[in-house]
Amino acid sequence: MTAPASKDTFGARDTLAVGDNSYEIFRLDRVKGSQRLPYSLKILLECLLRTEDGANITADHINALGDWDPKADPSTEIQFTPARVIMQDFTGVPCVVDLATMREAVASLGGDPDKVNPLAPAEMVIDHSVIIDVFGRADAFERNVEIEYERNRERYQFLRWGQGAFNEFKVVPPGTGIVHQVNIEHLARTVMARNGQAYPDSCVGTDSHTTMVNGLGVLGWGVGGIEAEAAMLGQPVSMLIPRVVGFKLSGEIPPGVTATDVVLTITEMLRQHGVVGKFVEFYGESVGQVPLANRATIGNMSPEFGSTAAIFPIDDETIRYLKLTGRSDEQVDLVEAYAKEQGLWHDASREPEYSEYIELDLSTVVPSIAGPKRPQDRIELTASKNAFRTALRDYVTDGQETPHTSMDEADEESFPASDAPALSTANDNGAPVASAANGAAGRLSKPVKVSTSDRGEFELDHGAVVIASITSCTNTSNPSVMLGAALLARNAVDKGLTSKPWVKTSMAPGSQVVTDYYEKAGLWPYLEKLGFHLVGYGCTTCIGNSGPLSEEISGAVQENDLTVVSVLSGNRNFEGRINPDVKMNYLASPPLVVAYALAGTMDFDFENQPLGTDSDGNDVYLRDIWPTPAEIQQTIDSSITKEMFTKDYADVFDGGERWKSLPTPTGTTFEWDPNSTYVRKPPYFDGMGMEPEPVTDISGARVLAKLGDSVTTDHISPAGAIKADSPAGQYLQANGIERKDFNSYGSRRGNHEVMIRGTFANIRLRNLLVDPEGGVQGGYTRDFTQEGAPQTFIYDAAQNYAAQGTPLVVLGGKEYGSGSSRDWAAKGTSLLGVRAVITESFERIHRSNLIGMGVIPLQFPEGESADSLGLDGTETFDITGITQLNQGETPRTVKVTATKQDGGTVEFDAVVRIDTPGEADYYRNGGILQYVLRNMLRA
Repeated sequence: MTAPASKDTFGARDTLAVGDNSYEIFRLDRVKGSQRLPYSLKILLECLLRTEDGANITADHINALGDWDPKADPSTEIQFTPARVIMQDFTGVPCVVDLATMREAVASLGGDPDKVNPLAPAEMVIDHSVIIDVFGRADAFERNVEIEYERNRERYQFLRWGQGAFNEFKVVPPGTGIVHQVNIEHLARTVMARNGQAYPDSCVGTDSHTTMVNGLGVLGWGVGGIEAEAAMLGQPVSMLIPRVVGFKLSGEIPPGVTATDVVLTITEMLRQHGVVGKFVEFYGESVGQVPLANRATIGNMSPEFGSTAAIFPIDDETIRYLKLTGRSDEQVDLVEAYAKEQGLWHDASREPEYSEYIELDLSTVVPSIAGPKRPQDRIELTASKNAFRTALRDYVTDGQETPHTSMDEADEESFPASDAPALSTANDNGAPVASAANGAAGRLSKPVKVSTSDRGEFELDHGAVVIASITSCTNTSNPSVMLGAALLARNAVDKGLTSKPWVKTSMAPGSQVVTDYYEKAGLWPYLEKLGFHLVGYGCTTCIGNSGPLSEEISGAVQENDLTVVSVLSGNRNFEGRINPDVKMNYLASPPLVVAYALAGTMDFDFENQPLGTDSDGNDVYLRDIWPTPAEIQQTIDSSITKEMFTKDYADVFDGGERWKSLPTPTGTTFEWDPNSTYVRKPPYFDGMGMEPEPVTDISGARVLAKLGDSVTTDHISPAGAIKADSPAGQYLQANGIERKDFNSYGSRRGNHEVMIRGTFANIRLRNLLVDPEGGVQGGYTRDFTQEGAPQTFIYDAAQNYAAQGTPLVVLGGKEYGSGSSRDWAAKGTSLLGVRAVITESFERIHRSNLIGMGVIPLQFPEGESADSLGLDGTETFDITGITQLNQGETPRTVKVTATKQDGGTVEFDAVVRIDTPGEADYYRNGGILQYVLRNMLRA
């Protein structure tokens, strides 16, 4: 498709010659003020110049960027058209389901279904479906892929249909890699060459960690699937010109400190600073010294610190990486020439204007982990044992345990933490050290003997590491930490160390290139000796696909209510996400994942407790096996080649025989199988007319859930295991699905019947309406349609409310909807009958997703909360003033009246978080897809 010609009010259209090729470009220097802009805003400016149509994108919008006031609060709405869309399969399948459904809706309203096609390149990487069923053995990868195809056959057939039915839609088949790693290693262009034009690569993705590509100088971020579908269909992303935080990097990373430690430090700093809704941009003399893999690691964690994007500019390191990963000479030349011509090349001597400034001296970073339930809760490794013991008290019932001191802990507890000798953060060979005072807090202990058929007999206790997983795009794209882990494994094996028998160990690289360089470096055998066999190329543990623990271990954990631990090299450790048996989850670098597998417990002091003994009976400490930075770099230089990337990505869309042999439906529209439990036609467009119904106020609403702070999209719409006694489990069993074939919520996102039942079904959700103290966990509420308002499943209560015609509201605290860009968190909320969500604050993606599904996001008045207003969730709610939207206005506030059971009322003005005119249009239409579909038909 050829893009419509720009009005070019600024005379910015020009030609750029690169070698034998020439491209149309739109010059940024034709806009006054453009030179002082941060890198990220220059990309937005170029997009507006190229897409100026005089209606949605005008000269005023372009001037607003040129005149950008760094200190002002965002107020000017612009329409940003991303160059492409990238998807993973969990969130991407619903996108394709919706597009297929939209084709039928267009046909039923008299339109041409063939017109429903991606207008921008859309690429999906199937990486979220592999589950670690088999581990710790040579055939784990083959078996897991085999099981993956068996489980997901219906979904994969559907995606193969989509690949053939839609133009500009490509699928990277299973077993290839993680979406964000495939993106930076192959799919990202950095500069697009399309329809005779050259322009900056940019993207939105149906995964919050789309920001990983920011490390490559590509502006991109995660959006909900519904926004991504709109972008695919040519609908620009509506946004306010953001504040940009300048993050200056200085100094050098010290020995023994990994990129993971840096990113956990940055995550903590930016969470404390407050960057929600802002761009973060890295600059300064040290930026050029940050390897591309480390940049990608930092960019990847943008959702964890809350920013929209976290970007590095293009420079020599970008070019080096593009060459290494096998991009063509023509592409690399274009990137360099375009960036330098447009003022997008990083100049360390020039400091752009920023809204806010923050700085990190990299030399101050120390080895760290994060947990036990949020990625921003960083713990210095020196404090990890004590921090674990303190956190454990939140998970163990009072009076259930007895403090326990083992012989090796007696000495460390003989002096208080404050008297502990000061220790440096790394020893002579760069190994991280841990504090001698680590065990100052008394340990709660409940040892349980476990006997297994294949791993012998052992004792499990609180804090046992039952999962140690090297996984997730954050780190598997980074050779320094991946080879660091492999060298640590080699050194451990050479010393005679082994992983503890209760640890489920796994290695899930982000691409096949990792396998190649492990093999070339001769390091695979050592990882396998410790149980870190290849289990799949996918997200696995980080997304909740850790697979089951062994029956004996799972049984011991459940029967004795043990609080056990996972350690993973991922970016997410939210409650209930990793594994249903595991309450505490810690993020760590890949080398530390191996170290914790050797230790076997989170209750461990790496400086003062040995990991084991060597063949001569000498104690072996972590410092004895930690590889030096020079050794890691030497291994990187000798084992990674350009040829690995060109070979592995040569036929990236092919998929091999397994993929190609799938029977594939054909035709413009999809033939839905009424018996499918994976892919079903959703009800979003049922009964939809060409004109939207008027917006109405909300009357007589009941509270479905009253929730606290930091409720994540995982709490709202879990991705992991489906419990047999849950509404979703009952539905699957009623449809003839055996428990072993339940798969996960994430894999069943193409079936709205499962996903509605899974909404608010996280096993760690605390609905304060059920239990004000938060002791009751899981997807329960009180049902006020029944006498006495008994406790019941949220889904069942919602069905009863729907039968009575009663609308619903949800009350929340701060940071509501943080975490993954999970469209089903909004879709499920809407389909349960929730009309409004009232919170203290929202995370960006979920707030916009709610609007995209016709749910109004409201905030309590500044400084107020449900508790401060005396709301306990038993009230009936009336919300008035929403109807102003029918007059084309977006009210700043609406009046909320909560009537208590005794007739008393609480009144307050809730802030309407419909932030842009575009969002108001979506809400008036009942959702973004309805808006896009109606516009498509009118056109």
